[in-house]
Amino acid sequence: MNEDNQTTKSQVKLVEVTDNNSDQRLDNFLISQLKGVPKSHIYRIVRKGEVRVNKGRVDVKYRLVVGDIVRIPPIRLAESTDIVFVKQSLRDALQQGILYEDDGLIVLNKPAGYAVHGGTGIDSGIIEGIRVMRPEAHFLELVHRLDRDTSGCLLIAKKRSALRSLHELFRTDQVQKTYLALLSGQWARKKLVVTAPLLKNINKGGERIVVISQAGKEAETSFKRLQLFNDATLVEASPKTGRTHQIRVHAASLGHPIVGDDRYGLDDTNKNFKKRGYNRMFLHAETLKFQHPTTGVMMTISAPLPQQLQNLLQHEQTL
Repeated sequence: MNEDNQTTKSQVKLVEVTDNNSDQRLDNFLISQLKGVPKSHIYRIVRKGEVRVNKGRVDVKYRLVVGDIVRIPPIRLAESTDIVFVKQSLRDALQQGILYEDDGLIVLNKPAGYAVHGGTGIDSGIIEGIRVMRPEAHFLELVHRLDRDTSGCLLIAKKRSALRSLHELFRTDQVQKTYLALLSGQWARKKLVVTAPLLKNINKGGERIVVISQAGKEAETSFKRLQLFNDATLVEASPKTGRTHQIRVHAASLGHPIVGDDRYGLDDTNKNFKKRGYNRMFLHAETLKFQHPTTGVMMTISAPLPQQLQNLLQHEQTL
């Protein structure tokens, strides 16, 4: 091959799954094995049957088992795709945002405005940024997700065993999550538990939305009023379950959507608040409480409300 050629071609690889990758989804395993290869290409080679597990075709959702033999086909890719660009503003925010870290996990104060991972139209997200900043780390994976415009506590696992344990805690609703949200309008209640089931849907524009439907999955969010303002209400929202957009949809169902929520909110209301400096959705993952996967100690980690949101609240007229 010409040395000036900017493409390289890997060889067929047969990789035996060890305990480090046990119970990992095939797509996530391939992403870690094929660094720099676009996700769309990884999904394509699985769909075409070029990736085999124990000589058979499998779906990207297949969960690996110790001893599985994964066949990874030759991949031709531009060398430049190995380089992940991470904005300096994101690097700075990540460096300053580590709330807690040990051998097994990181709790990060996620900045608003960044997706938790790269994807269609997004070069890089939080997890890619952390990996670039920690090139020596062998394992860094998201434990859960936060919406792009949500700030606050985000868990990242540094070991496969920690990821499995934390996933189980989330799956069985053993992680206590507390959010701060500013609702539009004056919410008359002091406390309310919303149990409306949620269903993922696709609207006409191809955008994923979540709707309340009896055909959906059970969902439960507790709302507690903290402070009443002239035309807004600061609440504490505690989701017992972890459905997509759960707090946002449940808040909208109260007739008081979250300020700045461009998907479930009110356009006129959002425009009014934007004029006053609310340039993002006012939803912040304030606290995570969970049992440490290694020590068993109960951990309570809190992320301070971003200064910008604190400043905006100070200018609101209270009742």
